Amino acid sequence: MIDVLFTNITGWLAALTSDPSGIIGTPGTQAPPLSNVAADVATNVGYDVALPVTPAGGGISTLAMIAYAGVLLVAMYFLMFRGPRKREKKAREMQASLRAGDNVVVTGGMFGRIADVGEDCFVVEFGTNRGIRIPVLKSDVLGVREPKLTPPPRLEGEKDS
Repeated sequence: MIDVLFTNITGWLAALTSDPSGIIGTPGTQAPPLSNVAADVATNVGYDVALPVTPAGGGISTLAMIAYAGVLLVAMYFLMFRGPRKREKKAREMQASLRAGDNVVVTGGMFGRIADVGEDCFVVEFGTNRGIRIPVLKSDVLGVREPKLTPPPRLEGEKDS
């Protein structure tokens, strides 16, 4: 398709840059008066119109264009819709399987333990003494995970237990 377009454009450019007397009429003849031009062009008498000619079989068939559009739509479906839907489904299944006592991380990056499960939220305990209980939407729980804390530094005389 691009080669046909390129051929058309080069043909038009060649017609525009050639001698104007060769485009309408024959070279070296005087142009007819303006009153007769419209009638002669309408009946196509006496004028050779030089238009660029495209090679035969140079276009894409309609069936090929429809197939190409179909392939693009299928690719767009897999890239834009199917992947995120699978991730959302997996997250909903994980959130539905959570029970009291599970250690979780929420969207704010805070770690806690589920104390109670409600209809659309969890009551999560935060802090070292687990005294802070905050209701959190089920959709705000990212996953089951405990924080990886670094052990406190040992003193010089301390032994391994």
